[in-house]
Amino acid sequence: MTISEVQKALEAELVDGTGQENVEILSACGADLMSDVMAFVKDQVLLLTGLINVQVIRTAILMDIQAICFVRGKSPNHEMIEMAKDNNIVLLKTKLPLFLACGKLYEAGVRQGGVRKID
Repeated sequence: MTISEVQKALEAELVDGTGQENVEILSACGADLMSDVMAFVKDQVLLLTGLINVQVIRTAILMDIQAICFVRGKSPNHEMIEMAKDNNIVLLKTKLPLFLACGKLYEAGVRQGGVRKID
């Protein structure tokens, strides 16, 4: 799933300057505890979180996460945006709560382990 497909499924907006069309998402991880993210993350994952602090970006860098979507209408601060830009991390934001955002991605074909539904 491309970033534009994720954006459409989540009714999300791209944070200025962080968009990359070549990022492919195979799975998603919804969590507010970065220790859970570090324990369960897979390759080519989209991190969905309501946590707004620089630790989210640092965790993404450590775990090689290429895209983050902030839920519940939350927006990253300037420091987070700059750190994401410096590390080629796509940032999205949606008004959806975490549970609904995960469900919409599931409906769109994102599955645990990177298996994608093919119609």
